[in-house]
Amino acid sequence: MIWVVIGAALVIIVAFVTFVVVVLQRLPGRGGAKSTARSEEELNAHRDADEIVARAKTEAQEIVTEAEAKAKEVSKTAREDAEKEIRTLKDDLRPVREDLERREIRLAEREQRLDDEMRRLEERGQKLDELKQSLKERRAELERVEEERRQVLEQAAGLTADQAKTELVAAIENQAKREAALIVRDIENEAREQGEKRARKIVTLAIQRVATEQTAESVVSVLHLPSDEMKGRIIGREGRNIRAFETATGVNLIIDDTPEAVLLSCFDPVRREVGRLTLEKLVLDGRIHPQRIEEIYDHSKAEVEQLCVRAGEDALVELGITDMHPELIALLGQLRYRTSYGQNVLKHLIESAHIAGIMAAELRLPTALLKRCTLLHDIGKALTHEVEGSHALIGAEIARRYGEDEEVVHAIEAHHNEVEVRTVEAVLTQAADAISGGRPGARRESLEAYVKRLERLEEIATERDGVEKVFAMQAGREIRVMVRPDSVDDIQAQVIAHDIAKQVEEELTYPGQIRITVVRESRATEFAR
Repeated sequence: MIWVVIGAALVIIVAFVTFVVVVLQRLPGRGGAKSTARSEEELNAHRDADEIVARAKTEAQEIVTEAEAKAKEVSKTAREDAEKEIRTLKDDLRPVREDLERREIRLAEREQRLDDEMRRLEERGQKLDELKQSLKERRAELERVEEERRQVLEQAAGLTADQAKTELVAAIENQAKREAALIVRDIENEAREQGEKRARKIVTLAIQRVATEQTAESVVSVLHLPSDEMKGRIIGREGRNIRAFETATGVNLIIDDTPEAVLLSCFDPVRREVGRLTLEKLVLDGRIHPQRIEEIYDHSKAEVEQLCVRAGEDALVELGITDMHPELIALLGQLRYRTSYGQNVLKHLIESAHIAGIMAAELRLPTALLKRCTLLHDIGKALTHEVEGSHALIGAEIARRYGEDEEVVHAIEAHHNEVEVRTVEAVLTQAADAISGGRPGARRESLEAYVKRLERLEEIATERDGVEKVFAMQAGREIRVMVRPDSVDDIQAQVIAHDIAKQVEEELTYPGQIRITVVRESRATEFAR
């Protein structure tokens, strides 16, 4: 192709030269001689130009010929290369074509197999339809036979199917209830044995590791005097000193025939302690008059407040509890002057906290949290003479007000079941409280309350049907219930014991636990003649 372009260019050049020569020939001449000379020159130029054009044509012809030859050669080479490439591609495509042919064969075979499988499935479907129809007919036949059989059975038994079903269900229900009661009894016995064994171990360990003193009943404060003459000075002229003392302290001063002693009585134990301390200082000082009484009362009140704070701090240090609101510490310290059934409340809280901590350690629970819950569970008793309501709810409100955790607040409000127990901490708080209050020597119960509790225990047991006699034993710690064997069976005896225990838990307040034993005895008597 390059040579063809070169040849075309040469042809164009030759044509241009020829055009120039023709133009020169046609130009007009000037003068005779000059025209002749110029004509010769022009002829020579024409001849030279013809020769040049001829040579150019010849060379251009040769170039074109040569270019055509080379073009043919290049075209032939390109054709050969193309044919070779085509053969190579055909050789490369031959395996692909063969693979496609094989796949087409396999696809055809699969289609054939699918067609065969479809035919078999259609045949099976037809067979299944036939089987369904056959089963439907057999079911109808069986229902007819069953209906005939039921009619025959109803005629033979004299009962309809619904009546027989009702009697059967009732019999099965009664049997199931009896078996369920037996299973429940066995499970309860096993759980009670395991629970008592585990609880006995934990409680015993806690009691052994907590050594506390025996408590004594404390109703009033007694102040010993150096002599009976001091009683007159305490009373003062026309009783002005004793009136000023009672007005300032709010404590009743009882002066009787008891030698060298006076009694101080007040509902508020802290106020009673302030009055006792005030009177003691007045006796030691010897100067007793209304102004001096007020001065000593102010000093004694500040001293008792400091003693309360120190007692609360000592309790926290003993239990390893930190970060408590100062108002709670002060209220906690006031409980050192408060008693419950003769038991000092602050000592009861410390003892309960130790027991709860030991049980928490045995059960792998947070010890610090359990001690905090148990230490604060009776904090409301510090304000029961000022605020109306249960000490558990009062204590919970105080703890919530001073930023205690919700677990602690719930344990306080639920330790007497006034709020439903929801946490393990509340349960252990109840257990520690019961252990501390129910241990031997912890509390003293008044005779009137003791008699009323025994009477109510016997009334609760007597109210049950089939009960013949009831005996309260071991100072109200156990109840023996004698039932009539002809009207109460063993299962019913278990139910009676459970109901009595539940009612006792709901109605009565008592330390420790009460055992309810139901005795069912059968006697057979015959006479020999």
